[in-house]
Amino acid sequence: MSHVSSHSPHGQSPLRTVQVLGGGSAGSSTHVRSLASGLVARGVRVTVCAPGEADRTYDFTGVGAVHVPVPRSSDPASVAALRTACADADLVHAHGLHAAFRASLALSGRPVPFVVTWHSRAHAEGARGHLLRMLERRVAKAATVVLGTTSDLVDRARSRGARDARLAAVALPARRPGDEDPDRPRSKARAEVGATDRPLLMAVGTLDRYRGYETLLDAARAWCGLDPVPLLVVAGEGPLRPDLQRRIEDEELPVRLVGRRDDVGELIAAADLALLPSSWEARSVLAQEALHARVPLVAAAAPGIPELVGDAAELVPYGDGEAFGEAVVRLLADPGRREFLKERGVRQTASWPTEDETVSQVLSVYDELTQPRPLS
Repeated sequence: MSHVSSHSPHGQSPLRTVQVLGGGSAGSSTHVRSLASGLVARGVRVTVCAPGEADRTYDFTGVGAVHVPVPRSSDPASVAALRTACADADLVHAHGLHAAFRASLALSGRPVPFVVTWHSRAHAEGARGHLLRMLERRVAKAATVVLGTTSDLVDRARSRGARDARLAAVALPARRPGDEDPDRPRSKARAEVGATDRPLLMAVGTLDRYRGYETLLDAARAWCGLDPVPLLVVAGEGPLRPDLQRRIEDEELPVRLVGRRDDVGELIAAADLALLPSSWEARSVLAQEALHARVPLVAAAAPGIPELVGDAAELVPYGDGEAFGEAVVRLLADPGRREFLKERGVRQTASWPTEDETVSQVLSVYDELTQPRPLS
């Protein structure tokens, strides 16, 4: 019997994997929970090394993984805790750049297969940008296999020296029971954000420079003249909040910043349009949720987006507020085009991997890396 059956009940010891999470964005944390759940169901032993609050939020233990609390810093104590957790692992899988860097320190000198998933691209300029490129090179070279969630990231990993980089799209996990309130009608979600008798436009994400919110505020001028005036609701928190809020007030823009929300899925589903102005996105959750919910999407044609949405969204040049505003106004006035995009969206979502397919792909990589090598 080959080692490939390590996760099937044939008397062989199960495959032992350690999943390492860093700060854990919502995307990578949700993916690790989904992955842990699928791997455990297939007989693989899973340990998740992540900060304590990550387990409280994502409940890795609830899906059968062992959680080892490891702070997100690279200090010697954190690295030592990681080293101990990885001591008897058959394979280590790190998610994100910082987690991968710490895992590479913890594994230094040990010939354990090391998989790294690049979920997104970090942004930095100047000295920090230089440091980031060094970090990317270090991680790319340390990994046995790099899995990029977009073609763009696969190319980047290769350019940074990865020996083996592959595309591994991450599925949008199904909503967990209790994540949404089935008794809360669409109208109630709209009323709560103040869009009862006017079109609701939704944007979601961290309020930072790379998300393109300044572009959205420029675009908002285009629909100020409509009757009724559409309301743009932005869910998310971040360093740009004071600047954005000041602009909204100074220019009297029909925009509301509602901070972090735990009902984002419901708000997207209740919206007339979803807006995505980012400079770069890997498997954008907003885009996926909008298409799943049959909500037309207007997005910047930035790296990562066309690959995900195909022809199921209205794409405009990144950073062009005027074009973005015009696309929104045009779409609100054209029910036929909105209907067309909804149908295209349904077709596009069918082409995305399911959670099960995502787990199977990762497991086939694990099997390949843990197969006993024939003696030459």
